[in-house]
Amino acid sequence: MVSREQKRGSLQEKFQLLRSITNSHAENDTSIIMDASKYIQTLKQKVERFNEGPTAEQSSSEPTDPTTPMVTVETLEKGFMINILSGKNQPGMLVSVLEAFEDIGLNVLEARVSCTDSFSLHAMGVENEEGENMDAEAVKQAVTDAMRSWLG
Repeated sequence: MVSREQKRGSLQEKFQLLRSITNSHAENDTSIIMDASKYIQTLKQKVERFNEGPTAEQSSSEPTDPTTPMVTVETLEKGFMINILSGKNQPGMLVSVLEAFEDIGLNVLEARVSCTDSFSLHAMGVENEEGENMDAEAVKQAVTDAMRSWLG
């Protein structure tokens, strides 16, 4: 039978693990739980933004030429959300985009890519430690330039 002290010790270990995962500086259990709740809400918002496709106003401004890619970049708390949509996939397009990320010093943390008939890339990236500070417009310009030079 597990003693009450062992259960309490196990519970405290779990609180410390939760505290470290959520980067909480709280000392008491209630505050650790509140910080974890805020952290989960932040993660949920990031997932929702990541899972959102282009909004109605973005899709209405979509180029009429299916080979012209539409690039949108959103600044997140730490990093960027990059969306690239093109009506037609062409061999080498993904490689071109990933090389552009590498050239500007952007580390991709998570990405979803579809290269069947059309091309779609949704990626979350952060700048590497040695990279210069960059903004969303610089990321968008680098990706757009890479796509243009690749297309011809």
